[in-house]
Amino acid sequence: MPSGAFTGLLGGSFNPAHGGHRRITRFAMDALGLDQTWWLVSPGNPLKTRDDMAPLPARLLSAQAHSRRAPIVPTAIELQLGTRYTVETLRGLKARYPKRQFVWLMGSDNLAQFHRWKGWRDIARTVPIAVIARPGYNAEAMTSPAMAWLRRYRVSVASFRNEGRRKYGSAPALVFMRFDPDTRSATAIRRDDADWATQYCGAEPRDRLTFRKIPDVPDIGKCA
Repeated sequence: MPSGAFTGLLGGSFNPAHGGHRRITRFAMDALGLDQTWWLVSPGNPLKTRDDMAPLPARLLSAQAHSRRAPIVPTAIELQLGTRYTVETLRGLKARYPKRQFVWLMGSDNLAQFHRWKGWRDIARTVPIAVIARPGYNAEAMTSPAMAWLRRYRVSVASFRNEGRRKYGSAPALVFMRFDPDTRSATAIRRDDADWATQYCGAEPRDRLTFRKIPDVPDIGKCA
C-alpha cells in the first residue's frame, strides 16, 4: 500500500469486533473511494465503562479475525503513541504518516455525543469526518450540538468520492452515508457469550501496523 494512501480511521473498543464492523467499513470504503481503513482498537475509551472490557490482546485478535482478506488493518497504535483521546491520536498519526490522507469514520450514535469528545472542533479541523447512519440515532445526531456547527461543512457522498483526495484532504468536511441497517452489536455478543475473550487469554498478538507484540494492559480488561 503506497504511503500516500487515502485511509479511513474507525476507532472503538471492538469488544469484540464482529461482522458488522467489517460490513460498514467495506461500505464506507466503497462509497468514499478509500484505499485502506485502520481499525483503532482503543486501549481504553474515556466514555465507556471498564466493567466488561476484555483485555486489549483479545480485542485486537478479534479485530484481526474479522478483517482477514480485506484492506483493513486493526491496530493498537494508540498504546505506542501514548494517546487516550482521539484528538491526540490524530495529531500523532498525522505526524507519523504525513503523506497519508486520513478520514475519520464514525456512526451516527457517536455524532450524537461528539460534542462531549475532548477537542471535537479540533478533530473536525484535522481530518474530514464521514458519518455512517445507525437506526435509532440519526434524529439525535442531526439535531446534536456538534451537527449544528458541522452542518455548514457538509458535502455529498458523490462529491467526496470524486474530489475527496484533492478538495477534501483538508478539513473541515462532513459526509453522511446511509446503508442498509446492520443489527449486529458487541453488546449483544457479550450478552450471549460473556466469556468470549477466554479463547484469547495469554495471547500477545503482533500489531500489523507497528509490528510490535501487544501485551495485556494492566487495569484495562481481564480474562475471566
